[in-house]
Amino acid sequence: MEPRPSATPDLMRQIEDLLIELVQAVAPARRPGPGRPVILPAMLLWVGLTVCVLRGFTSQLALWRLLTAKGLWQAGQVVISDEAVYRRLGAADPGPLAEVFGQLTALLTERVAPWQEQGIAPFATEVVVLDETTLDPVARTLPALRERAVGDHVLLPGTIAGLYDVRRQLWRAIQVRADPHQNEKVVARDLVADLPAGALILADLGYFGFAWFDDLTDAGQWWISRMRKNTTYTVEHTYYQNGATLDALVWLGSYRADRAKYLVRMVRFRHGEAIHSYITNVTDPQVLSIREIAELYARRWDIEMAVKVVKRDLKLHLLWSAKPVVVLHQVWAVLLIAQIVQALRLEIAGRAGVDTLEVSIPLLIQYLPQYSAQGTDPIEAFVHDGRRLGFIRPVRRVPITAPAVAHEQLSLPPPDLQRTRVPRYGTSRRHALMKAAN
Repeated sequence: MEPRPSATPDLMRQIEDLLIELVQAVAPARRPGPGRPVILPAMLLWVGLTVCVLRGFTSQLALWRLLTAKGLWQAGQVVISDEAVYRRLGAADPGPLAEVFGQLTALLTERVAPWQEQGIAPFATEVVVLDETTLDPVARTLPALRERAVGDHVLLPGTIAGLYDVRRQLWRAIQVRADPHQNEKVVARDLVADLPAGALILADLGYFGFAWFDDLTDAGQWWISRMRKNTTYTVEHTYYQNGATLDALVWLGSYRADRAKYLVRMVRFRHGEAIHSYITNVTDPQVLSIREIAELYARRWDIEMAVKVVKRDLKLHLLWSAKPVVVLHQVWAVLLIAQIVQALRLEIAGRAGVDTLEVSIPLLIQYLPQYSAQGTDPIEAFVHDGRRLGFIRPVRRVPITAPAVAHEQLSLPPPDLQRTRVPRYGTSRRHALMKAAN
C-alpha cells in the first residue's frame, strides 16, 4: 500500500480511509455456514473506535452514536443498541488493532523519511528512547471495584512500555502490560530485541543495571544512561579532568560480588549548582563528546512529550471502561492516532524548515479537524500560517550546557588497555536467572 500524498483537500477523510483499509486487512473473515450474520462486524467496531479518537470523542456511548446515527463512509448505519456495542467491545480481541499499529508505523516511517533528523548521533544506525508509563486509574464502576479505595493498585489497568524513534518522532515499538508492578527491564529486552546492530538506546535510571548494560553491549547496541547515585566504580583511564569536569573509562562495581563485564565511559560536569553524571559504552570521546552526550540524553524528553500527547492531548487519561479488554481497545486506538499526529508534525516541521519541537501538537490536534472540514489542507495551512498564528513557536526547553573539550586536550588510553573482565551480577541476578529457568 502506498503512502497517501501530503496535500489533499480532506486529510481527515483520507486518514479515516487509510484506517479502514488497514483494519480490513487484519479483520477476521466472516465464519462460513448457516447462521445469523454478525450485526456489528469486528472491522466496523475497530474502525469506529479509532475514528472516535480521531474526532475527539471520549466514551463508548459516542461510538454507539457514530455507528447508529450516520455510520461510517462505506458501512452506513448499524441498527444496534448501545448495550450491544458495549458487550461487543468487551468481547472482541484487541490483538488486530495492535497489528494495525505495526502496519501503520511501517507506512508512516516511509512517509516521514525525507524529514527525519539525520544529524543526531550519525555513528548510530538508529536513536531510540526506552521508557514506560503507567495508565491512569480506572473508574470504580464494576461491582468488584466499588469497595476499592482511591489509589488502590487494583485500579491501575497496566502500563505502556515503548521505544520512541528520536529521528523520525514516531513510536517504534509498543507493549501494553497488565501488571503495572513488573520490573521494567523484563519487557525492555523484548522491545530492543528487534533493533539493528549499532542502534543507540537512551534510558533513565529505571533501567540501570550492570547485566542490562552488558547484554546491550554483547548485542552490539550503544547506550547512554545517567549514573546512579552511590554506584561504585574504579577509574581505569582519564581522558580529561578539569575541576568538576571529568571524562574517564571506568569499571562499574568495585566489589567482587557485583561488577560489570565491560569497561565503560563516565562523564561528569557542573551545570549551575548541579553535577551531571552519565555513563555510556561509546568509549571514544572523539566519536561522542561530553556535550553531545548531554544533548542526546536530553532527547529523552521527546518520549515524555509523546506520552503527554497520548494521555492528555488524545484523552487516554479518560478511560472509557474499567474492563481490561475495553481499556486495551482504547489504548491501541489512541496510539494509532498519536502516530499519525506525530508524523504530520514532523512533515510540517520539515516543510517549514523548523525544529520539530517548535510545532505545537495540541494546536495541531485542535485545528486538524477544523481545517479539514473547511476543505483546507492542514499541513499546508500550518506551514503557511504557522508562525503568524502561533502554531509554530520557539522551543521553551532549557538546554543543559556541557563543556566543550577539544580533541587535542584528550589523553588517549594505551592500545593494550584491558576492556573486559569476568562479570558478577550478585544474588538478585542469579535469582532472576533461576526463576526464568524454572
